[in-house]
Amino acid sequence: MTEARAIRDAHFGTRVTYSPKVFIPLTMLCRDKCGYCTFAQPPARLENPYMSAEQVLAIAKQGARAGCHEALFTLGERPELRYDVAKKWLADNGYDSTVHYLHDMAQLVLHETGLLPHANAGALYRDELQMLRSVSPSQGMMIETLRDDLECHRGAPDKVPQRRLDTLEWAGELQIPFTTGILVGIGETREDRIDALMAIAESHARHGHVQEVIVQNFLPKPRTGMQHEAPCPHDEYMWSIAAARVLLPPSIHLQAPPNLSDDFGVLLDAGIDDWGGVSPVTADHVNPERPWPALDKLRVASEARGKVLAPRLTIYPEFATQPTRWLAPELHFPVLDRSDAEGLGRDDPGQVWPEKVTAADVVHDGAEVVLVGHRSTQWYSGANNPTPTLVTNEHTDTVTGRVAEILRGVELGHRINEQEIVDLFAARGPEVRAIARVADKLRFEAVGDVVTWVHNRNINYTNVCTFKCKFCGFSKGPLSLNLRGTPYLLTLEDIAQRAKEAWDMGATEVTLQGGIHPDFDGDYYIHVAQAVKDAVPDMHVHGFTALEVTEGAKRLNEPLYEYITRLKEAGLASLPGTAAEILDDDVRAILCPDKINTEEWLECHQVAHEAGLRSNITIMFGSVEHPH
Repeated sequence: MTEARAIRDAHFGTRVTYSPKVFIPLTMLCRDKCGYCTFAQPPARLENPYMSAEQVLAIAKQGARAGCHEALFTLGERPELRYDVAKKWLADNGYDSTVHYLHDMAQLVLHETGLLPHANAGALYRDELQMLRSVSPSQGMMIETLRDDLECHRGAPDKVPQRRLDTLEWAGELQIPFTTGILVGIGETREDRIDALMAIAESHARHGHVQEVIVQNFLPKPRTGMQHEAPCPHDEYMWSIAAARVLLPPSIHLQAPPNLSDDFGVLLDAGIDDWGGVSPVTADHVNPERPWPALDKLRVASEARGKVLAPRLTIYPEFATQPTRWLAPELHFPVLDRSDAEGLGRDDPGQVWPEKVTAADVVHDGAEVVLVGHRSTQWYSGANNPTPTLVTNEHTDTVTGRVAEILRGVELGHRINEQEIVDLFAARGPEVRAIARVADKLRFEAVGDVVTWVHNRNINYTNVCTFKCKFCGFSKGPLSLNLRGTPYLLTLEDIAQRAKEAWDMGATEVTLQGGIHPDFDGDYYIHVAQAVKDAVPDMHVHGFTALEVTEGAKRLNEPLYEYITRLKEAGLASLPGTAAEILDDDVRAILCPDKINTEEWLECHQVAHEAGLRSNITIMFGSVEHPH
């Protein structure tokens, strides 16, 4: 197990993940009869063959309200081939197969709640996998074992090993992020487990699609064919987890279900890096006698071994951050909407719902649309929702690993490098609190306990703009006339009046910025600064982005230094940091392809400093950039 832990730690560091989910048992009918299963039920024990759309949506909405990210669809395999009642129900409701119904229910959950479906539908054919790919970011099926002579699978035609291997291979060919795994203790040997793990590794080597392998231990259940069999021995289970970690490529995540072990902390000792799906809402319908551990218990167990718990999506970060390859186009935004910059699940407290809008009957404030349906309660910049407390004053956390090492260097006065900054961006939980404590200490050493602010008024003189920034909801141009608000251009008198109003209300600074109007020449910005200073001589003029300054000089064909000097003489005192967004040209090519590039932004501010002006820099985070 020492080798397994070393491999895990080298690849995943201190992070251990879990997926906050709801469990949707779409149907408990199944054509297979496995000797260990209590999930599958005969029709006589079920009120209905399938869950209705209303029942599915009710569970999904519960999950959304609880802050879940995943809707795990689990179901019996092809019950319509065994039970006439299943075949009739499907036909009566307009479906030709269980997989077809699964597709529509996954689509319903995705559209109505934003939860990301994970289709765990067993051994599927290529066309079925392809159909589900458009509504389910990831899919899954346990290989279980490659033994074809086990008593427990005698009545299970879908557990024929080649059927499972074919599904795994087709998923790879279709570029579907896939979860699979083995079941330990059902009569197989260690050699059998190695064979199954190697088959998984070989398929992954061909396609790169296996995101996660689950190593699950057998536990006997009442009223099953294996109810009198011994449970999987603990030592055998630990060996199997460690063997999986050693045999599989290190990039594949390894999971062991925490609710199937009384002391689940020891699973970390064997090399896992993921706890799997944990639901605050629904039971584990496959193992109903084993409730999910509370999230706090998982956190305590993880941190006791120097690990940090982080939520993930049903699709792992390595796949979520490559959407063009691994996701159907219609799933790009739903996954991005729930991702953080690393491709993990957002862990802001609250709920995320798909934003649905309709045209406003009356436009009061320029907003021509109104939100309909559920409103998200997760905080984001500009939201009306209360800011969550993500960093507390507790000093009881002990962090280890890379973050602790970097922070020790900072406290010793070392200047951190780019990779260390990237590593700090990946911090979670107690690591974030540790970073905050060091940052607070550095702030105190620099400025003491004084916190400043400025009484300011923003004056946006026009929303007409010739540039096409993808994130902007303010500008109006030929391609954005259908967006909120109407085009406007303030007169110099309007600007002066607003500056006077601000001064009378106690403001000492105005910020001047707006769209790049096609009719502006560079002298317009000089006239604006002069208008403010003429109206309020003592007002600090903080104005004009690097884009406006650069564009003004360009339209006058004037050297940048001379133009900035004239702006300063007209009353400009400092430059804002906006238009920087992210100073990375690959990111800017997506966000603002026709805007000034990184070099031009930096040049403008450098020249402003040479001319005697001070400036700010603003970072706009949380769009499409990554920590590196």
